[in-house]
Amino acid sequence: MKWIPTIIRTVFLALFLYLTLTGNMMLWLALFAVSLIIAIFFGRLYCGYVCPMNTIMIPIEWISKKLKIQTQSVPKWLEKGVLPWAFLGISIVVMLLTKKMLHINLPILLIWVLISILVTLRYRPFIFHNLICPFGALQKLFGGFAVFSKKVDETTCIGCRKCEKVCPSISINVNSDNKKAVISTNICHQCTNCADVCPVSAINYVKRK
Repeated sequence: MKWIPTIIRTVFLALFLYLTLTGNMMLWLALFAVSLIIAIFFGRLYCGYVCPMNTIMIPIEWISKKLKIQTQSVPKWLEKGVLPWAFLGISIVVMLLTKKMLHINLPILLIWVLISILVTLRYRPFIFHNLICPFGALQKLFGGFAVFSKKVDETTCIGCRKCEKVCPSISINVNSDNKKAVISTNICHQCTNCADVCPVSAINYVKRK
């Protein structure tokens, strides 16, 4: 069933493009608002399956690796983690000003899709997801309270680190002391990447204690 997430992402990407082309971007923003409530209960499903930026970034990363232009480094000026919130504020102000002064609905999400492509051509996906995306900042805030989330069964985990390599948001890390993987719920996209590669099926979507 590995193809199911791809189908879901493709359907939502098509919906996003349709709403953008028909000038109904506010409907998508309403969907995003609803996703924040969903994140409190089920985690960042929006980021993993609905977000057009994430969907497009997947093939863009593949292209970047093939062209050998992706770097493993993290820009020092991004590490403080304040930019997502700054970009969120700027995006809101720009939307309001263009609406009031120019009487147009600025396709801000489409602009951010283009930015995500440019960033991912050079850097690993987590750079954009965790350190740049303004919408990810809100998802991180609400997703941290998730009732249900991906979780690692420490009694089964063998610390092979395969999950670390495939996580787009680096939300899963193997503890250097006990060699067991741990997932940070607030930045986990609730995708199936880690569970798909786990050789002992130690990662499952369960209710958090």
